[in-house]
Amino acid sequence: MTNRDGAPIWYELMTDAPDAAQAFYAPVMGWIFDTPPGGMERDYRVFAAPDGEGVGGMMPATMPATWAFYVGVADVDAMAGRVTDLGGKVHLGPQDIPGVGRFAFVADPQGATFYLMRGGSDVDSTAFAPSKPGHCSWNELVTSDQDAALVFYGALFGWTVAGAMPMGDMGDYTFLAHQGDMIGAVMTNPQRGSGSLWNFAFTVPDIDRAKAAVEAGGGTVRQGPVALPGDDGDWMIQITDPQGAKVMLTGKREEGAA
Repeated sequence: MTNRDGAPIWYELMTDAPDAAQAFYAPVMGWIFDTPPGGMERDYRVFAAPDGEGVGGMMPATMPATWAFYVGVADVDAMAGRVTDLGGKVHLGPQDIPGVGRFAFVADPQGATFYLMRGGSDVDSTAFAPSKPGHCSWNELVTSDQDAALVFYGALFGWTVAGAMPMGDMGDYTFLAHQGDMIGAVMTNPQRGSGSLWNFAFTVPDIDRAKAAVEAGGGTVRQGPVALPGDDGDWMIQITDPQGAKVMLTGKREEGAA
């Protein structure tokens, strides 16, 4: 992939029940699941948005169900070295997946994990495309040290601060931009002593229909629908899927919906 260094390019769900997770997310998100030929020795399923564009993958894991993301870079080896230079850690060193690309699994200095990836294809990823249903709309870092995290990601990917929204005792909700495009935000973990992690939101056509599908599929709506700031008329719900993975959904709401 030729996405600019620092662009979110792929999302991944690790779960102990892939069949059940697929049955849940297909009606909630409209994702189309498939198994790619070759290159993977384990059960790995890719999912595409309703428009047919690839968004992410799902793989079995014995750890608690969780979401992760891949950040595109031109040189995985050099960027993995940069991670350690900046105080982060490399949990899985650079290696190739035949026919897919080269990647590394790393963590920032506060412990939030993510992947570095140089895809084997020259086609740009559109996994992060906030206006498109089924695509990722937001990348949110919940961290124990917001200032240090901003320095780290700024030095690593060139991400910049694009304003902030005060959140009272929780401090600022600081918006992140990548070469001028808003990609997400950073917030301080409200639970002192808790680790740092990345959260993600995906776009749905209608937030109320998505909420109903979540509940019908055995998921839990932890918060919302909540109106998001701005003039776009977007709403958000925070959910937990039946296997325990937490994720956010954003979308429009039919006029008059309560």
